[in-house]
Amino acid sequence: MEAAEKDEVIAVASDHGGYALKRILAAMLSEKGYQVLDLGTDSPESVDYPDYAQAMADAIESGRARRGVLLCGTGIGVGIAANRNPAIRAAVCHDVATARLSRQHNDANVLAMGGRVLDAETAGACLQAFLETPFQNGGRHQRRVAKLGLVASHSNL
Repeated sequence: MEAAEKDEVIAVASDHGGYALKRILAAMLSEKGYQVLDLGTDSPESVDYPDYAQAMADAIESGRARRGVLLCGTGIGVGIAANRNPAIRAAVCHDVATARLSRQHNDANVLAMGGRVLDAETAGACLQAFLETPFQNGGRHQRRVAKLGLVASHSNL
């Protein structure tokens, strides 16, 4: 990972299934100069993943963080829960290619991963790709991301 701007805050949150991996990734972020906003959980005791996905959504929506990392056993539950908030574009990623493309094509602002399905090395590589890849602003990708906001505003459809 490249050195981060001193003021960039990355929020991290997990349920019990992602707790161990969250600790590893938070340390990696700190080592690279990112400010880490740890939204919990603080132990491997069983908790409900929607609570932590909501905390992440709130942190990004309020501007306390611009991007985030969410973890549960598979990444699927936290991804689904986080994406209920229109300010969130969470991408469940399992390899570097999906992490990179989530940024390039979808302007994802939350990386969701699974502590039970990814090892720390793979998750770290995904995180690096997510943080270092810019959105391909303009053209078809911009048009499609803009439509995501329209879908969210018409959630009764």
